[in-house]
Amino acid sequence: MAVPFRRTSKTKKRMRRTHLKKEVGAVTTCPKCGAAIRPHRACTKCGYYKGENVLGVEEEK
Repeated sequence: MAVPFRRTSKTKKRMRRTHLKKEVGAVTTCPKCGAAIRPHRACTKCGYYKGENVLGVEEEK
C-alpha cells in the first residue's frame, strides 16, 4: 500500500473540506396561519396545504 510522501498541511486539508459543510434547508411561511414550514408540505399547525385542510387539524380559536 502506498504511503504519502509528505504530510497534508492544515490549509490543504481545510481547502479540500470547504465543500463538506451543511446547508440550511428552505423555509416558507404558511399563507393560512403564518407558521414556518418547509416548501411543498402540509402545515403542522393548521393542517392546510394549497388551501385545503388535508390533515384534519382543527384550528385554535
